[in-house]
Amino acid sequence: MPATDATDPAAPATPTGPTGPGGRPAVIELRRYTLRPGRRDELIDLFDREFVETQEATGMAVLGQFRDLDDPDRFVWLRGFSDMAARHRALTAFYGGPVWAEHGPRANATMVDSDDVHLLRPLSAGTSFTVPAYRRPPAGAPAPDRFVTATVWFFPPGTEDGVALVREGLLPVLTGTGPAPLAVLTTETAHNTFARLPVHTGTNVVAVFSSYPDESAHRRHVAAVRAHPLARDAVLPGIGRTQSAAPWTLRLAPTGRSLIS
Repeated sequence: MPATDATDPAAPATPTGPTGPGGRPAVIELRRYTLRPGRRDELIDLFDREFVETQEATGMAVLGQFRDLDDPDRFVWLRGFSDMAARHRALTAFYGGPVWAEHGPRANATMVDSDDVHLLRPLSAGTSFTVPAYRRPPAGAPAPDRFVTATVWFFPPGTEDGVALVREGLLPVLTGTGPAPLAVLTTETAHNTFARLPVHTGTNVVAVFSSYPDESAHRRHVAAVRAHPLARDAVLPGIGRTQSAAPWTLRLAPTGRSLIS
């Protein structure tokens, strides 16, 4: 990790790494950490203080940090890269640098498992996260009053039918019945060139990320989608027939420094 001082108020407050055309990363990691009981806030405080600007200085974008509302010992976060080569360069610099050497052991001490990672790419043009241009809130900022979801569908590797149903059937219904998704991503099948950090392999997923004012707004949107004739009669049954496992939905509360909220 580079020697940027993340606590310096003069340090850059916006993402500094390349994230692809239009500020949209082309490679995204969805990372779910299982933590030791009662230590999530400790990790979030350390992460938001020491590991945001210092990661971005290596050429990546720290997109979102979240508390999992269904598991008090799970921390979820996302980071983005302009391509796989940039990912390798950034991770090499980050994990080989002095800040990770100093603070990494304390971060690792909070964790039981950090290998639940999906390497993703945009499902189609324009479906990646847009990196906001506004200043990131400082360390210690209050959490935004927002509710974020990530719904992940699993399909047999090497197949396209389920992915196409999400892209061509479900997404128009989602956008027509509520807020448009923040991002829609699918599995990046390129070889993981940074073996120090494992990722899931042999998977074929589609992940839809959305944001709402509160959980009740999310429930209303889900009900509207399920009641929509196209989704009810064709799209959702089709996805059900093609999926390889039941989908899961993460219910997430952004931290005070999360760009995604």
